[in-house]
Amino acid sequence: MTVTIYDVAREANVSMATVSRVVNGNQNVKPATRKKVLEVIERLEYRPNAVARGLASKKTTTVGVIIPDIANNVYAELARGVEDIATMYRYNIILANSDQHEDKELQLLDTMLGKQVDGIVMMSDEVTEKMQQTMDHSPVPIVLAGSVDESQTIATVNIDYYQAAYEAITLLIQNGHKRIAFVTGPLTYTINGKFKLEAYKKALQDAGLPIDESLIAAEESSYDMGLEAWETLSSLENPPTAYFAGSDELAIGLIHGAQDAGKDVPEDIEVISFENSKLARMVRPQLTSVALPLYDIGAVAMRLLTKLMNKEPVEDEAVILPHRIEHRQSVKSK
Repeated sequence: MTVTIYDVAREANVSMATVSRVVNGNQNVKPATRKKVLEVIERLEYRPNAVARGLASKKTTTVGVIIPDIANNVYAELARGVEDIATMYRYNIILANSDQHEDKELQLLDTMLGKQVDGIVMMSDEVTEKMQQTMDHSPVPIVLAGSVDESQTIATVNIDYYQAAYEAITLLIQNGHKRIAFVTGPLTYTINGKFKLEAYKKALQDAGLPIDESLIAAEESSYDMGLEAWETLSSLENPPTAYFAGSDELAIGLIHGAQDAGKDVPEDIEVISFENSKLARMVRPQLTSVALPLYDIGAVAMRLLTKLMNKEPVEDEAVILPHRIEHRQSVKSK
């Protein structure tokens, strides 16, 4: 049978209120009484009922975390940042995988709210109109981590994706490349279509280079897509000499495709990626990459959520974290 707070109180010969104060860390309990209650709790293996406590306090100390793909290194590192800060502030996590499907994202949002979570950290490649409406009507705070809210009504934590992509393309231009390919996931995703692509075009324009639509490959952000993009782009009459990849997996697919064709990276072609996940250091040559502070995005998103849940003052609900380019071997050093 489940041990209740009543059982602990009876065994320790104290009131249920005293047991509650001990469990909740209230210092207004005599040391001897606290010691006795804790000994009984340990002996009976009592576990506080989170649901009952939530009904009493109207808080469950539980946070919902919705991510697109748990197998993806990027989201795993983001989730780790969320989890560490949640633990620090004594929140439990309900983690759910949306498979990057809008219907499932909406279903999970509804499920999380039904479980009376105190807040939600959401990671999504695209905030659709339906999702926007659902989040706008949420009874609890929601923070988007590594996701863009164009309506600017939801709290977000990101980097300056446009500036980061512009710097990456500029690096390739400075290395003397005039035919630079842009390989990315779907352009319907705001970060890809609005920030990375526009930065790519602007960097070329600022350098006086033409924009060749045949050098833009956008389908899905995967290793296989990187291989396919290499086959397509390298067979052009005037193929690119450098590649800007929207993710590490795409970049690795491009590099392996080039190596299978007998090309050397970076002597024959140069590749720069956008992520800097653990994969960037595992491939050879190691990837030069725009370094997203993946762990920090998750950690800051969770900290921002704790402030919103506790109604603490928040200076800015649209947090922009710094980025950098991690120089490795897939791009020649000057």
